[in-house]
Amino acid sequence: MELCAELARRKYEVRGFERAALNIRDSQAVERALAQFAPFAVFNAAAYNLVDAAEREPLAAYETNALAVRNIALACRQSGARMIHFSTDYVFDGNLGRPCVETDATHPLGAYAVSKQAGELYAQAYLERPLIVRTCAVFGPAGRRTARGNFPETMLRLAREGKPIRVVQENVVSPTFAPALAKRSIDLLERNLDGVFHIGGGEPISWYDFARLIFEKAGITADLTPVSQSEFPTPANRPKYSALSNTRLNQHGIEPMPPLAEAVQQYLDS
Repeated sequence: MELCAELARRKYEVRGFERAALNIRDSQAVERALAQFAPFAVFNAAAYNLVDAAEREPLAAYETNALAVRNIALACRQSGARMIHFSTDYVFDGNLGRPCVETDATHPLGAYAVSKQAGELYAQAYLERPLIVRTCAVFGPAGRRTARGNFPETMLRLAREGKPIRVVQENVVSPTFAPALAKRSIDLLERNLDGVFHIGGGEPISWYDFARLIFEKAGITADLTPVSQSEFPTPANRPKYSALSNTRLNQHGIEPMPPLAEAVQQYLDS
């Protein structure tokens, strides 16, 4: 949604496909769609992102996050379209203890992460100049209209319900504001860049401190307690420190991401 809105604002003709309108796991359907519209560029923001469910159904994650990327890459190669594919901080294991840069070695920890890593490889295998954007902990206004919402929406809902809120304090991410992510991704395309770029929020923060910031900006007093990841065992392993450093973004003079506090305020104002 944010991509379509920003592209339209820049006067591009945009065609967005909902899941029901185009099954990207069907290679022929993808090929027909691109042949019909002959796009200059294709943004793939589709993903199977149920991290824990992927451990139970790894094939479903792989079909959407890897094989479907192959389908899109092949169709882009045939039509001559640029491909912009969105990947994730989960391709890293989080053991570096610092924000990850584009040249750091990847080491996915579970089925979801493996499938996203495979998607990157398929894009690179079938296209000469794919643009791969890794991002992290995305939140934005459109998240309110999804079944699961997003982290700020979940925190605000729990606070409104007066429930005790326990949030993991040792896992560090770089929360990314979706409208800002969309703008920088399009900037990369317009500058005719390619390869792997990180577009994270630019500020490492724990999930607990992120929750504190949300409540502070919203003017809400919540019953918030920091807890250890060991209190929330999950089927999938998650990287402990997967914040992203926007190194290449900065090297190419792309506008820096907004400070997280400013992004949270924009989210609340929207």
